[in-house]
Amino acid sequence: MSGFTYFTKDVLEQLKSELQKMKTVERQAASKAIAEAREKGDLRENAEYDAAKEAQGLLEAKIQKLESDLANARVMDEGTIDTSKVSILTKVTVTNLTNKKQITYHLVSEKEADLKLGKISVTSPIGKGLLGKQVGEVAQVQVPAGSLQFKIEKITV
Repeated sequence: MSGFTYFTKDVLEQLKSELQKMKTVERQAASKAIAEAREKGDLRENAEYDAAKEAQGLLEAKIQKLESDLANARVMDEGTIDTSKVSILTKVTVTNLTNKKQITYHLVSEKEADLKLGKISVTSPIGKGLLGKQVGEVAQVQVPAGSLQFKIEKITV
């Protein structure tokens, strides 16, 4: 999987429209802010001009990063996901062996991660620890607070 970023079709479309907005609307706004600041006189002491140029630089960096992500994007078709082991886009129900609580995580790309929705990144400590495990196996996961053990109960899409 290295080198590629995996997304669902919906998220890929969202990212494409976000990029389009940055290139059209936000780029124009940044140029306009620079032009307005330039009209206010001496550029050596113009904090507004400096801020506008910095904002433009940050926007261009975000555009480049998103273009790079999209160039390396691969769409995951949920119909082809192997549920015999934990992988990206699978939902895995685990039991925390310390507190006996059961929780279901949906493993997603970093861009889609949202803990409130139970979506964790495959690059997070728990995500990495669960990847490749099968039902019945115990995943030993190193987290900042120590070590956790999760028993894999169920893997679905």
